[in-house]
Amino acid sequence: MRLWLGTLRQWHWISSALCLVGMLLFALTGITLNHAAQIEARPAISSHEGQLPEPLQRTLLEAPPEQGLPEPLRQWLESELQLSLDGREAEWTDGELYVALPRPGGDAWLSLSPETGELLSESTDRGWIAYLNDLHKGRNTGGAWSLFIDLFAVACVVFSLTGLLLLQRHAGARPTTWPMVGLGLVVPLLLALLFIH
Repeated sequence: MRLWLGTLRQWHWISSALCLVGMLLFALTGITLNHAAQIEARPAISSHEGQLPEPLQRTLLEAPPEQGLPEPLRQWLESELQLSLDGREAEWTDGELYVALPRPGGDAWLSLSPETGELLSESTDRGWIAYLNDLHKGRNTGGAWSLFIDLFAVACVVFSLTGLLLLQRHAGARPTTWPMVGLGLVVPLLLALLFIH
């Protein structure tokens, strides 16, 4: 029994250590998301205009792509705009290119007309609160962050279940344990039933 309790405590403290920073981040961004209308945002917008080099323009006009980014065009765009286009979808409509570049805390896009060679791009930065809120929601964060959120959720479940088992172990000496656990269930349930329609 003592070995089982020691193992339970070990799982609890390890999972709590793994969850600590993530739980603080998710709790704080839960508040900022809940009060998003009261938090004033001043997005910073920057624009860029460019001109496609003539040899590249000629190549695109002679063999217009229907999808994807030809490698020479990709290299030029990345160099011109100082960004990476890996994993981005290129849409060709009526011979014009459009690439959406959403990211946490902001947005960006570029458009290119091979016919005129005109490149337009715009980038919007909504600030660090928007960035953290998007991390909370997993919005435009990619596969690595999505995997982190899944692993973090598993660690939180382990933390909660081991905490519940430790509560059960010590509940006899603390008579308010189960009323407090019940309160943690009943209050959100009543709020949901009475005030969320």
